[in-house]
Amino acid sequence: MIAYIKGTLDSIEGERVFVEAYGVGYDIVCPNPFAFQTLIGQEVKIFTFHYVREDAQLLYGFKRPEEKLLFSKLLNVSGIGPKGALAVLATTSVADIVGAIEREDEKFLTSFPGVGKKTARQMILDLKGKLTEWLPVEQDETTLFFDGDVTTGETTQLVEDAIEALKALGYSERELKKIRQELQKHTLNSVDDYVRKGLALMLQQ
Repeated sequence: MIAYIKGTLDSIEGERVFVEAYGVGYDIVCPNPFAFQTLIGQEVKIFTFHYVREDAQLLYGFKRPEEKLLFSKLLNVSGIGPKGALAVLATTSVADIVGAIEREDEKFLTSFPGVGKKTARQMILDLKGKLTEWLPVEQDETTLFFDGDVTTGETTQLVEDAIEALKALGYSERELKKIRQELQKHTLNSVDDYVRKGLALMLQQ
């Protein structure tokens, strides 16, 4: 098992990031690869899950260890494969997912691509009560990186950076125009948060 990879972020292509470590290039599939966009050319540490099946071996990568852990838990839920687990993690935070499971919020859980009522119910049955320790982790990590309120000007810049990241993911200017105003209504702390929110809004179109 490869627990994490630490090296230079070489490039981002589609759903993948490419990291070079000791002369080896690693192809890593991420739920939101453009969370790493500002780190190209810099050293990064990506927490990885080595997925092995008969016809392929894939590395899935995450910015935070709790995202990797939740991914592994989701894979154990009947009806959820790697693609579905990535879709869940791409559009919201670990805290939001855990909160929805604890509240038995099927409506929230079925908003994810490929998650129907049966799968949402299975997520609740399998995971409720087993993930609550992760709620303060998400909150504490946010506190570490952000001190103070985000200003209007900062919000605008974060939204514009998020829009650029979404363009790189393949969304058109026309599609993004529909969600730009909605994104401006939210006060979030990072480009990553706005990209997640934008992806969630796209799913509602």
